[in-house]
Amino acid sequence: MSTRKQAVLDAIDAANTQDPNKEDGQPTELLYGQRMSAELDRLFPDASDALQIAARGQHVERWKLKRTEYPEGRAGYLAWRKAQGVYHADVVQGFMEQAEYGADEIEAVEQMLRKQGIKRNTDVQALEDVICFVFLKWYFAPFAAKHSAEKIQRIVEKTAFKMSPGGRARVLDEFDLPEALAAAFRD
Repeated sequence: MSTRKQAVLDAIDAANTQDPNKEDGQPTELLYGQRMSAELDRLFPDASDALQIAARGQHVERWKLKRTEYPEGRAGYLAWRKAQGVYHADVVQGFMEQAEYGADEIEAVEQMLRKQGIKRNTDVQALEDVICFVFLKWYFAPFAAKHSAEKIQRIVEKTAFKMSPGGRARVLDEFDLPEALAAAFRD
């Protein structure tokens, strides 16, 4: 692993150790970043440095932009999500500049974190597939326990829609989903 990339990953981890929220006794976003990196390594073992940095930085300092500071409802939620992407890109940009990455490499990571080019840019799409796998693997069951069957179905359909055909096929191979949910991942 390059010294520059390690410096950026370490900076992201150091920032995320400050997360006041805990899961399994660890800062929530530190654990999320580790899960993202592990899933990226499993799904895309030849990922570029930029994609590896984007995966680890996907939720850097996420707790700093509180959902409650945005309006209720879908429009407020989408505004919050967009602001998160911009914020994550800005934070990671600073870490990459400190590690002396060039403008093109930084811009590639920023595009991934802002999800610009989903379905058109292979790295942006790969990151989205990893995000979806992490959600399904670690966060779906607790989410599903709190919501109605109708809401779960809508979320699964939205998740499947964001994924690549290859990602959807892997979901069907790797997860034992009820038929109604599995249908969302079929082409």
